[in-house]
Amino acid sequence: MARIDWNPWRKLLALPNESRTKTLVVAFLVSTVCALTVSGATVLLRPIQTANRAAEEQARIEALVRGIPGMAELLEQSGGTLSTVVVDLETGRAAEDVTSDTLPLALADAANWSALDPGDDVAGLGQRPDFAQVFLLREDDEVSLVLLPMTGQGYGGRIDAIMALRGDMNTVAGVAVTNHSETPGLGGRIEEPAWQEGFVGTELRAPTGDMRFAVARGEASTPYEVDGITGATRTGRGFTNMVRFWLGPEGYGPLIRAFQRGEF
Repeated sequence: MARIDWNPWRKLLALPNESRTKTLVVAFLVSTVCALTVSGATVLLRPIQTANRAAEEQARIEALVRGIPGMAELLEQSGGTLSTVVVDLETGRAAEDVTSDTLPLALADAANWSALDPGDDVAGLGQRPDFAQVFLLREDDEVSLVLLPMTGQGYGGRIDAIMALRGDMNTVAGVAVTNHSETPGLGGRIEEPAWQEGFVGTELRAPTGDMRFAVARGEASTPYEVDGITGATRTGRGFTNMVRFWLGPEGYGPLIRAFQRGEF
């Protein structure tokens, strides 16, 4: 009498290739092996991927800082460490559930935007995001530079910029205009390095704490002003309003107070 082979693997292989059972089992086994291989590779490579993302983020931040007039020299002189944090603008503290990676998804949700009262909306935004990503330069565990993205309405449309403040949160270290729709040769001159360099050293507030920053209608005459651009009064006014809004209570005001209390 023929000996019965109880080995399931050999029994499976003995089936004809046209067998539906053999096809399904082999497909299942192949997919399982592939899934385990991919999962294993993901686990093994995750530390490398994390390190690469961190390096890319650091390089991106450094490139951003170096794009601001005078920031490359400041970065080289300070030898500090750049980092980034997502801030809850309502509290001025680091967001608990939103990170740099999840910020775009969070801002895609209308629930994470706040409507602005017309009297407070000097930048002409209509609404303001509840979270913002800011960049910090630390020296000996102290923040020496803060980069604050901001946006507002100019004469031709939206203006996007990044303002760098020194550790006192009152002295401008630099400005970079990253996007605008102003008239070429007039308001469009806000993108010129020569104009942006005029911000360096400008003070924002008087000793009383009152916001005094402004783009002058002509040449700057106080420590709180930068030169205006001939023929671009409305652009200058829009820039003034943008800065005053974002550095005020509806913008980064709570964050600035947190810095001054030493919470970062």
